[in-house]
Amino acid sequence: MLQNPHLEGKTFYWKNGETGIVLFHGLTATTAEVRPLAQFLFDQGYSVFCPLLPGHLTTPADLNRRTWHEWVEAGEKSYQQISNDCKHVFLAGTSMGGLVALELARKHPEARGILLYAPAIRIPRMFIAALLWPFVPYLKKKPGPRPMPWQGYTVRSVRAVNQLRLFQKHIWRHLSEIHQPTLIMQGELDQTIDPQGANLLYQELPSTAKELIWLDDSTHCIILDRQLDVICQKTAQFIQSILEEENAP
Repeated sequence: MLQNPHLEGKTFYWKNGETGIVLFHGLTATTAEVRPLAQFLFDQGYSVFCPLLPGHLTTPADLNRRTWHEWVEAGEKSYQQISNDCKHVFLAGTSMGGLVALELARKHPEARGILLYAPAIRIPRMFIAALLWPFVPYLKKKPGPRPMPWQGYTVRSVRAVNQLRLFQKHIWRHLSEIHQPTLIMQGELDQTIDPQGANLLYQELPSTAKELIWLDDSTHCIILDRQLDVICQKTAQFIQSILEEENAP
């Protein structure tokens, strides 16, 4: 039940400077999903911590036993570790990993900024997971629209999807507590989540320094798709602008 099992998807921490980024993968995926972006950030001189979240790279049944609190707890440990090594820390995530980044930003207002790649803040028909999970453990995924070096389960763990639904509700309830500068990037061709969730998130975030970038030739997994170069450029500009502002006289 694992797509591309030959890829490297475990936790990794690449130390390379006093500015660090904690980068979270999405639901059912592994750190293979974020590795190209992590490599770019490392090459730019940043330390990068990419934790494998509980229930991933094991079995879909294991993922069904996990809660969103466990994903946040794993993210908290990563944040604490990189904070011991770095002067500045940014929080980043793709899809469900974006929600982990948002929750940690709420808990840690000292974090310098938030980077969200197709955040799974709004998904059509999520209520179905709430109805199905006591009776149906898995749903088979449809093939992605484009071949990608993505690693993860070939089925959706329905109880875990319901945990994501609960996680979304929690984030919406506490969104007013998140004030860091935020960059959101969203693919216009995304058929996995509701792309307009990115627009709603942008509108509702209280941060005065925020930006939403639409990618016209990207599907859901934008950090493995055709506009990765654009994403890398915008990511580097966002981080550098915040660091330069802090160092300005």
